[in-house]
Amino acid sequence: MKIISDTASLFSMEKGKDTGISIVPACVINHDQVYRDYEDISAEEFLKLIDSGAVPTSSQPAIGDLMDVFEESKEETLALFIGDGLSGGYQNAVGAKNSMDENSHIHIIDTKTLAGAEHYLVQKALKLRDAGRNIEEIKKEILKSVETSASFVIPADFEFLKRSGRLTPIAAKLSSMIKIVPVMTQTEDMKKITLFTIKRSWKKATESILEHLKKLGVDEEYMIYICHGGDLKAANTVLTWVKEVFENVETQFMGLSPSMITHGGPGCVLIQAIKK
Repeated sequence: MKIISDTASLFSMEKGKDTGISIVPACVINHDQVYRDYEDISAEEFLKLIDSGAVPTSSQPAIGDLMDVFEESKEETLALFIGDGLSGGYQNAVGAKNSMDENSHIHIIDTKTLAGAEHYLVQKALKLRDAGRNIEEIKKEILKSVETSASFVIPADFEFLKRSGRLTPIAAKLSSMIKIVPVMTQTEDMKKITLFTIKRSWKKATESILEHLKKLGVDEEYMIYICHGGDLKAANTVLTWVKEVFENVETQFMGLSPSMITHGGPGCVLIQAIKK
């Protein structure tokens, strides 16, 4: 069985190949220059580009790239892409599948998430495949975890979000003036990003997220991901706070891909939980 994902899962093409999966890259665009995640530009290089004053945008995997990887597979294929509504990747994958004459072997799952939680779903699919589970059994187990994921992002660079159009000018100005720390999360249908709360410090913002995760029942049966947009100090501090509250829960610390950094902005920190 073949497993396919995109770089929103924080797998590079090289890591995917080493792991036994096919990765289709999302892209970032600066003026007329297109960079493929991990392949043409690293997260570190991307952050330097932003520091130089660039305001890149992201682009989902092209339908042509998706068709190529789908058509290469003649066996049962499970495709796990960034959540529908969070990007156009899922819809592009569906469009690529529907354009094929023979497509009954292609199974596309809406992960309803991205970054660390999507990474976990890909790893779970790999583990189940290697354990000899069939495609229907794997889909059933993956969908169980999909419904348990929760994601929160604490943005750091309000000017970048304002220039990129992801934050209104008024909100960006107020944020810098009164030093508020907004926390963003997914809407109830998990298709969009909305405001979760506003706090006066990163500590208070993190505490509000962790309190909510406790209410959701997050325990040792979950994985917690801390994903960062380049600010290792802030991310490690958040990781410390997470471990103080969820000391018996497995955590994983990951850097975001260039395309994912365009979503939260440089320096952002994601806190995500998903049931194993």
